[in-house]
Amino acid sequence: MNSLTTETGYVSLNKKGEQLCGDRVEIIQNNGQLTFVLADGLGSGVKANILSTLTSKIIATMMAGGLALEDCVETIASTLPVCSERHIAYSTFTIIQVDNNEKATIIQFDNPRTVFLRHGKNTTYPVIEKIIDSKKIYTSTILLQPGDIFVAMSDGAIYAGVGQSMNFGWQLPEIIDYLELRYDPSLSAKMVATILAEECDNLYGHEPGDDTTVGVVKIRKRQPVNLIIGPPKDPADLAQMHELFLSKEGKRIVCGGTTSELIAQRLGKTVRTELDYPDPTVPPIGHIPGVDLVTEGVLTISRVLEYARAYDQGTDLSTPWANRRDGASLIAQMLFEDATDIHFFVGTAINPAHQNPDLPIHFAIKIGIIKELAECLEKMGKSVQVSYF
Repeated sequence: MNSLTTETGYVSLNKKGEQLCGDRVEIIQNNGQLTFVLADGLGSGVKANILSTLTSKIIATMMAGGLALEDCVETIASTLPVCSERHIAYSTFTIIQVDNNEKATIIQFDNPRTVFLRHGKNTTYPVIEKIIDSKKIYTSTILLQPGDIFVAMSDGAIYAGVGQSMNFGWQLPEIIDYLELRYDPSLSAKMVATILAEECDNLYGHEPGDDTTVGVVKIRKRQPVNLIIGPPKDPADLAQMHELFLSKEGKRIVCGGTTSELIAQRLGKTVRTELDYPDPTVPPIGHIPGVDLVTEGVLTISRVLEYARAYDQGTDLSTPWANRRDGASLIAQMLFEDATDIHFFVGTAINPAHQNPDLPIHFAIKIGIIKELAECLEKMGKSVQVSYF
């Protein structure tokens, strides 16, 4: 396994009064290559949404078809019309393409300049100007290092606060200062995007005057996380299931009372349960030496799924799990922020307690929760594997 991975995340804010965002993000991965496209349609609402969607989809489709990046850009630049009144393109775009986590190519057309952070500091990068169909296209190539961060944005970000908290909006130098101030190497790409978008929302007084999108691409070291929940259907498979789980590289999460007792027995340890309830609606966590996190089972995972659904929306700035210490929040922190590769070990033994008609949980729901959570994590760009026993 390559020791590095490319992580992406974005957050979009709709212009006040609009149900659709005029910005669009498309992300495609193909044969070790990741392409991130942020398009900003002219105006707002349905028209802008259609324009940005067409732009990003065309670029993504051409890239998936194996066409060279330059050919894609030339096609888009020559296809997009120019507004006869405002004399600007109907859609602008930023493309960040990463090859094998080693080299990044940036293509920019009329969006605010992409910010490049290395070791948490703004770093200049070479820019070549090209004229394609009378449009200025800026291209850059950067050799990558672990921890490198690219922050792309629509112009709603640099206009945040204009006429309100700031006379001329939040200009790029101020945005760079803010990114450097809030830099933390442990933050995921999505969290960096959330932090910057949240500040834009604050400057707008929570009533954005323009569609605003922040997209982040980060080069980071792989961090595996393994989660086990439930005993196997056949007790004869217990040893194999535990051996596979415990032999995997990375952090370990154990979910469920029976599961934690069995893992503790396997390790020759005992389970110590916390008496504190940081969140009274989430069962307390436990501790097993050699295991990073021990929690209750399905009820806790259900809450994690709720957090994952909101996190994947791309328009939700709330991260209630980020600083809490209950079991569901701690799992969310490990899966959403820490992990790049996640392996679920799911036991399919039926828990008699879950078959009680007076309880809202049964076996099919448990499996459904795991499947949907895995799908949510894949949308976050995680590599997810689910093994059933």
